[in-house]
Amino acid sequence: MKEKQQHKKSERGIEEVQEYNMSENNNIRQRHQERSSFRNYQYLFIAAAVATAIAGIVHLYMPLAHPRMLGNIPMATFFLGSGIAQIFWILPMIKRWGRIWYYVGIAGNVGFIILYVITRFPSNPVTGRGGDVDAVDMTCELAQVAYIAITAVILAKERSIKVVDKEQLR
Repeated sequence: MKEKQQHKKSERGIEEVQEYNMSENNNIRQRHQERSSFRNYQYLFIAAAVATAIAGIVHLYMPLAHPRMLGNIPMATFFLGSGIAQIFWILPMIKRWGRIWYYVGIAGNVGFIILYVITRFPSNPVTGRGGDVDAVDMTCELAQVAYIAITAVILAKERSIKVVDKEQLR
């Protein structure tokens, strides 16, 4: 009788150990999945920096590509200033300066896109005439849209990541 009770106890002990091992394996798998999603999350910052760099380079290129634009000092200043700002915006993305910087970057790029659309219409209040659409313009606009989309994903992911895990990402 005693032997049966001891045998049942040892079987229960083995079952508990097996359950514990299974839960530990699940925890390890879950941590591995979280780490791999963190790695992907880290690449989003690089992608956003590349997108804003492309838009910034295109903005810097515009006055040089259109010699007439250099004669229009306000327009040349706008393109050079916006290009410098977008090149600068690589830093907040790579260094992860925080949500406020990401929101300001999104707002700035939305502003650039709206201004671009407005200046394509004839008799617009900015230039007085409708502008042409070319491949360089589309490259810049697509880079800005990419920056907005990638940064929005970063902001959404940051909401879902626990505070403890955010510290690991830095």
